[in-house]
Formats: sequence, structure tokens, C-alpha cells
Amino acid sequence: MTTAEVLVKCLENEGVQYIYGIPGEENLEVIEALKGSSIKFITVRHEQGAAFMADMQGRLTGKAGVCLATLGPGATNLVTGVADANMDGAPLVAITGQVGTDRMHHMTSHQNLDLETLFAPITHKTKQVVRPDTVNEIVRIAFKYAEGAPGASHIDLPCNIAAMEVPEGPGQKPLRRQVPVSSRAGDAMIRQAAEMIARADRPVVLAGADAVRSGAAEALTNFMHSLGIAVVNTMMAKGAVPCDDPLSMWTVGIPHMDYQNVLLRKADLIIGVGYDIVEYSPEKWNHGGHANILSIGRRPIQVNRMYQPNLEVIGDIAYTLGEISKVLHGRKKADAGWALEIGREMRAEHESYSSDTSFPMKPQRVLCDVRRSLGAADILVSDVGAHKMWIARHYNCFEPNTCIISNGFATMGIGVPGAFAAKLLFPEKRVLTITGDGGFMMNCQEIETAVRMHVSFVTLIFRDSHYGLIKWKQEDRFGSSSCVGFGNPDFVKFAESMGAIGYRVTKAEELPDILENAFRQEVPVIIDCPIDYSENTKLTAHEAEIWKRYMGE
Repeated sequence: MTTAEVLVKCLENEGVQYIYGIPGEENLEVIEALKGSSIKFITVRHEQGAAFMADMQGRLTGKAGVCLATLGPGATNLVTGVADANMDGAPLVAITGQVGTDRMHHMTSHQNLDLETLFAPITHKTKQVVRPDTVNEIVRIAFKYAEGAPGASHIDLPCNIAAMEVPEGPGQKPLRRQVPVSSRAGDAMIRQAAEMIARADRPVVLAGADAVRSGAAEALTNFMHSLGIAVVNTMMAKGAVPCDDPLSMWTVGIPHMDYQNVLLRKADLIIGVGYDIVEYSPEKWNHGGHANILSIGRRPIQVNRMYQPNLEVIGDIAYTLGEISKVLHGRKKADAGWALEIGREMRAEHESYSSDTSFPMKPQRVLCDVRRSLGAADILVSDVGAHKMWIARHYNCFEPNTCIISNGFATMGIGVPGAFAAKLLFPEKRVLTITGDGGFMMNCQEIETAVRMHVSFVTLIFRDSHYGLIKWKQEDRFGSSSCVGFGNPDFVKFAESMGAIGYRVTKAEELPDILENAFRQEVPVIIDCPIDYSENTKLTAHEAEIWKRYMGE
């Protein structure tokens, strides 16, 4: 068996279904080894798309997605997607081809880059295979680090090592997958946490992505009900508690003065559950660093002067929440009336846009229609841009992992390849990506991949011919914008040229039917929807009014 063949056997042992990538001269041995494998190779149109697909698979399954590229420019094209997975906590393993070890000492050798050094800052672990009999260990190391504290790992495989035979013996056998046993917080820490909550008059939970990743959503919902505590979630924790529950206060976003920010400021105890500062900076909600904080998570938090918990409880999140509830069982629940009052106003405001007929469409109305079109278990993948702010604020979820937002690295271009991977993995679900015209054009070539692979998801483009989020920030800060405009192709004709179907929204009343027709198609669909982004600066002013009304500032 060659090193490449052992590599493939090890990937099979890890449960890998798909590898996303592009063949190259330096990974030909791996491509050849895949011919007899159960693993399906998905040939993409750009390596960044491959990395985003693997990233999305990691987010949705908790098991590392795998992407493959050749050396040099193929490897550098992976970098953005790998960095996105690493910072957003999505398990991913990137594999790159490399020059042979016989010419690595020539630093100017054709397409030669030190890929271990390149990938080191954007992965948990990067290893080069320099001996054939170590590849099985290196694969197991890569998956262990990617899936442990979830993020990215990298394997660099020189082409001459890939072709070498692995000596008979232990080096040919995949290593056993080890499933770590979750640690549990001690009774003393749980009692201290319970007493902190019992002393609070206005506790609020700030739920983060690890509440979803760790499978603690049901435990969090039970905790919320048993103690009567309102829950605010980050963008990456949508669906951690059902959005139709009165105690669900939906999503805290980029603006600093929305309903959720009022709740966090008024709270006398913030209970961070699976919260990571990369998701939403504590500087945006912990005014002056004075908040009382109880942190509940699987791992120690990062050091940050604006997030210094009074108590940090480390261990299995679901277990911790359940044990705290048991300690406080029978005691008086927290009075959440103050939070419910804010929640009622928030919900009424959101509902007020459901029948708005103005055109170009307001993003709030579009998201009302989208929510009605998608079932509770269907998947919305958000690209990055101004639309992401509106999705965070106006698209709310009943279940975890049904709205995927990149908000650690926050990378434009993830929408189309991310939706492709979601639909590939869950063909029974409706899958929609909402993207701006800027983000769409960054990886629109993967529509061809979807057509070729018969993967039929829907892409809804918010068209305004600008990098809308930056325009919004410019207008808020300077009163005008510059350097953010661009032209667009005819997106309907673009879809048709790729073998997909295109629709164009010409009035607000058309969108519900267009969405329904789109989801009935057996090919990818692109919907061109002109959007009224004058609502951006109006939202900034509206939030200032919310803050003044509730906080008097």
C-alpha cells in the first residue's frame, strides 16, 4: 500500500463521506487512491469553495469536513475557508499536495511554499508527512484536534512520499477513533452557580455557539423554563431555544442599542452558556466592564478584560444546566416580567413588516416571507454583508443548526458553497442561502458544481449594487459613502447560462410564490430580489430610540 492509499483508508476510518477539492499534479496519488474508495470526491470550481463546503459540513454534523488542494496557489486558495472554519469553531481537515522532499531545500522551486508555516496561524494543528509509516498517526492527530475543541487541522503530503510504499506492519493500519468522555463540573461549583442565580433579580442568559455544538439546546430550554430566565442568543446560536417561546429574546447583533442590548444592560447577572467572545465582543454589551457574569462552558474562557466572570463553571454544559436546575427546584422563579414586556414590543415590531408591499423590498418583509416558506427543520445559510444583520435580527429559529451565520471570521462568499454542502448532506430539507450581490459574485462559480452534481438549493440575492454593510457603516459614521458601488450581471441569464433556473422579483407580492416555485425545482435556483437598503440607516436611528426609551440615555 502506498502512503496515499493508507491515507484514504484512514479517512474512511474517520467516517469521511466527501472530499471537496480540485485535482493537481502533486495530489494525483491521492486522487488515484480514491478510485476504489467509499469516499466521494466532489470536484469544485475554486479551492475556496471546497474549504467552505468542508466548513459547512463540520458545522452541521460536528464531524470534520475534508477539503483537498494541490500545492502553491491551490493551497493558498484554501486559506480563507480554513481560517473561517478555525475561527468559527467548525471541524475541518485540509489536505494539500506538496513538492517532493528531494527539492524542498530549493526555496525558489516551482510553486514551493512552506505550507506548515502558512497554515499554522489558522489551524489547531498542521503536520507534514515526511515518512510513509507515520501517515496513519498524522490523520488521527488531525481529526482529534479538529473535532476536539472544534476548528481546523492541516495535513501536508509531499508528492514523492505519497507514492512511496508503507512498510507492512502498524503503519498500514488506521488508528482507532477515541471518543473523549465529557468532564462534569463538581457539586461545589454547581451549588455556587445556583446561589449566584438565586441572588439575582434580573438574570439573563447569553447563549453562544457551544450551547449548540455540545448538544445542550434541549437542556438550555428546560433550564430557561424551570428558572424563568430569558435567553438572548448570539448569531451562531440561533435555535438554541425555540424562537416562539416567550422567554426567547432572539439574537443580539452588530448594532449596540437593540432590544437584546437593553436586556443585557438591565440584567444584574449575565449567564454565559457556551458563549465565546469571538461571536460577539463583550465590549459591545458589558458597559464599563461592570457586569456580573456566570460563565458555563465546556472549556476555560479566553482572557479578556471585558469578560471576567465572577464564577466560571467548566464541564458538560447540559449536565451543568440540569444540576443547577435541580439545586434550585422548588425555589421561587426569577421574575421575567420586565424581559417579557420588552419581548412583546420586539415581536410586535417584527410582525408589523409582514404585509409591507413597498418595492424595492424591505429586508424585514423578505425575511418574513422566507420564514413562512421554510419549515422548522429547513436550513438557511447566510452569506456575509448587510443582509446578515437583518437575518440576525429578523429570521428566528425553532431548532439548532437551521440558520448558519459565519460570525467569527465572518467571511463573504460562504453562501453558495455552504448551501451546496448543506443540501448535499440533507437532501430532504429545503436549503436556502441569502447573499448580497457582492458575496454572491465571490463564489458564484459553484452554481456549476451544484448543477453538475444535481444538488438543488435556492440562492436569494439581495441586490443593491453596493457592498451594503460597508456603505451602511460609512453613512452612519460620515454621512455619505464612497468606493462601494459596482455593476452586476443579469442574474436570471447568469442562472440560465449555468443550467440553473432564474427568477426576478418585480413586486413584493410575488416573492412567496417565487420561493414556493423555486423549492419545487430539481435544479439550483437563483432569485434576483432588489432590496431597499435605506432601511439600514433607519434601523440605526430606530435603535437609538429604543435605547433612549428604555435606558434614558
